[in-house]
Amino acid sequence: QVQLVESGGGLVQAGGSLSVSCAASTRTFSSYVMGWFRQAPGKEREFVAAISRSTDNTNYADSVLGRFTISRDNAKNTVYLQMNSLKPEDTAVYYCASRYSSNYYYTGRRPGEYDSWGQGIQVTVSS
Repeated sequence: QVQLVESGGGLVQAGGSLSVSCAASTRTFSSYVMGWFRQAPGKEREFVAAISRSTDNTNYADSVLGRFTISRDNAKNTVYLQMNSLKPEDTAVYYCASRYSSNYYYTGRRPGEYDSWGQGIQVTVSS
């Protein structure tokens, strides 16, 4: 399994921006699909965004489409999530996830499709 470590996050006012990063401990990072999920208190973990190993294909939850951008730097073994126009309902613990894929364009939206997870990082949006 790949070890994933999130960084960034924190507290921001509604309408503001924040970025979270996830560093992966693997020499074959470019072979992995990467995803971001989030979980608010009392709610199930939900899909936020995913990016294929080729970077040509991205996938977003409807709730963040147009506000969040997922990207990756395969040379740095890192995936990013840029969050703009943040809303209080974006408050959650954000998790990075990965899975190996032979498909250059595959992106997964379900937690069960991923086999490695980070420890999570808190993002709080105040109203």
